[in-house]
Amino acid sequence: MNDRDDGPRIAPSVLSADFSRLAEQIRAVERGGADCLHLDVMDGHFVPNLTFGPMIVEAIRRLTELPLHTHLMIEEPHRYLEQFVQAGSDSVTVHVELYDDPVPVLSRIRDLGVRAGLTLNPDTPFERVEPVLSAVDLLLVMSVNPGFGGQRFRPEVLGKVTRAVDVRAREGLSFDIHIDGGIDETTAPAAARAGVDVLVAGSAVFTAPDPGAMVATLRRVARAARNDGR
Repeated sequence: MNDRDDGPRIAPSVLSADFSRLAEQIRAVERGGADCLHLDVMDGHFVPNLTFGPMIVEAIRRLTELPLHTHLMIEEPHRYLEQFVQAGSDSVTVHVELYDDPVPVLSRIRDLGVRAGLTLNPDTPFERVEPVLSAVDLLLVMSVNPGFGGQRFRPEVLGKVTRAVDVRAREGLSFDIHIDGGIDETTAPAAARAGVDVLVAGSAVFTAPDPGAMVATLRRVARAARNDGR
């Protein structure tokens, strides 16, 4: 049984963690069965918030062996790809909104030896990414406007997920489908039924009394929904 058959994987979004207890919180989600960590990098320009850069990615790399998915919400991400790869990222995702043709930057990410991802915002039509899906290792569908945590999930984006699932099957592709924004116990089942492979959850996990237990809960409700939908 492969990962997709086994149901959605869980990627806690570290931006919502308590950075004064970061090692402790990463250990907690590891115990809960987290499959990877999602790292949101924002520059205060492409999105109206400022987070962290390669030095924090490198510090997180020293704390865990989980795969690190680095989501670049920055202008001109192609200028910084090597720094984030050298810091320990296992995949790097850039926004389709930044490029008329994202294939060169995706190829550059792959040339650096990591997985290449493409992100689209809630209001960006699926047609922007559909022609280049053969060049991606993962597609990140934003279910909130990027830049801030704790926003309400936008269910209309699930149509993009189902279209991505259809394209992947029709064209024999193998990219993973991630969803990010407003994922919690109530929204995870719908995302799972739509066909998402990886659920990115920040506030729901790290504001819970036990982040590890919340990871396990998200996995349970998502996999139950996936199995019920078959």
